[in-house]
Amino acid sequence: MKTFGKGFLVGTLTAFSAVAGCVYAFKKTVVEPIEEREAVLDQHRRRALRKRRSSHQG
Repeated sequence: MKTFGKGFLVGTLTAFSAVAGCVYAFKKTVVEPIEEREAVLDQHRRRALRKRRSSHQG
């Protein structure tokens, strides 16, 4: 029974680390590029808004 407990613990930790690695890889390859692109677009939007306001000042 002692080896079963060790095997179960090692298997559980291995499965947990595999899931955590998949989630981390998904975040790095899918989520972060989308967030970066949104930040760039927001920055361009703010710049365009400033230009539009300043062009009608005088």
